[in-house]
Amino acid sequence: MKRPIRFVALCLALAAVRSFAVEVETNSTSSKNVALVESESSFSFDFEAEAAYFGDGSVQRGEKGNLKINDFDGGQARVHFILTPRTKIGILRLGVQMEHYSFGFGGNAAIPDDLHSTSMIIGLDTELSDSFLIRLELQPGFYGTDFDDFGQDTFNVPAVIGGTYIFNASFQVVFGVGIDALRQYPVLPGGGIRWKFAPQWTLNAVVPTPRLEYEPCSSLMLYAGADLRSTSYRVDKQFGTLRGDPSLNHAAITYNELRAGAGLDWKLSSAIKFSLEGGFIPFREFDFHRTQVRYHQDGSVPYGMLALHAAF
Repeated sequence: MKRPIRFVALCLALAAVRSFAVEVETNSTSSKNVALVESESSFSFDFEAEAAYFGDGSVQRGEKGNLKINDFDGGQARVHFILTPRTKIGILRLGVQMEHYSFGFGGNAAIPDDLHSTSMIIGLDTELSDSFLIRLELQPGFYGTDFDDFGQDTFNVPAVIGGTYIFNASFQVVFGVGIDALRQYPVLPGGGIRWKFAPQWTLNAVVPTPRLEYEPCSSLMLYAGADLRSTSYRVDKQFGTLRGDPSLNHAAITYNELRAGAGLDWKLSSAIKFSLEGGFIPFREFDFHRTQVRYHQDGSVPYGMLALHAAF
C-alpha cells in the first residue's frame, strides 16, 4: 500500500515546476476581459529574489533508518530576471535564473552539501483564443553541486508546457506538463483550478503552490497552503568514491520538498510585492533513483521565507 501512495505523492511533487501555467489577471467588470500579467512598458521585465532558512532536522536511508544524518540545518536562495517583451505572437520570456540549496551535513555524508543551478529562461506566453492561454518554456542550464559546475556533465534542458482555460473572471482551469530527463519519471503532468468563490476569497488549487487566499484590502493578501518543489542535479565524478560508494559517482540526484505554511503578500505598489512566509516541511527527500540510494526526512522541520517580486 505504501508504494502506490508514495508514487502518487512523488508524481505531484516531481511535476512541481515553479510556474508551468500562464498566470492571469481578471477584470471584475467583464467575465472575458482577461489579460496576461506582464506589463506593456517599453522595457518590461519580471524580477524575483527569494531566501529561505530551514531549521534543524534529520534524514535517514531505508525504512528502518539504518543510515541516519542528524541535526542539520539549511538554506535556499533563488533569483531570476526575465525580460518580457510583447510581440505579435505573444509575450517572450528571456532571462536567467539561479538557485542554490545549502545543507549543514558535515563529514562524508552521501548527500551533497550544496545543490546549485544556473539556467537561462527561453519561453513564450501566447493566446490560442480569448479564453485559452498557453506557455512554452525551456530552462537550459547547469544543474550541479557547486557554483562553478559549468560543464557538459551538468548541462540539462528541463521544459514546461502549460496553459490556462478561462471560463470566466472567477474560474479558470490550469494544466501543464513538466519534462526533465534527469528525473526518475521524465514526463509528468500537473494542473488544478483557480476559483474566486467570494469577493475576498480565492481557492488557488494549482500545483506547485495550492493555497487558499484572503484579501482584506487591495494591497494585502493572506494565504495558507503548500509549496511543492523538485529539481534534479548531477554530482561530480568523484562524489561516490570520496564517500565509499563508487556507484554514486556522477549520479543524478533529485531533491523533493514539500512546504506547508501560511504567509502574506504585501503590494508596495502596483508592480512591487513583498512576501513573508513560515511553516514546516513535513516531507523532504534526496533521491539517487538510478542507484537505489534514497534519504528521506525523519520528522518535520520549520522554515521561514522572504521574497521580493517586481514586474514592470
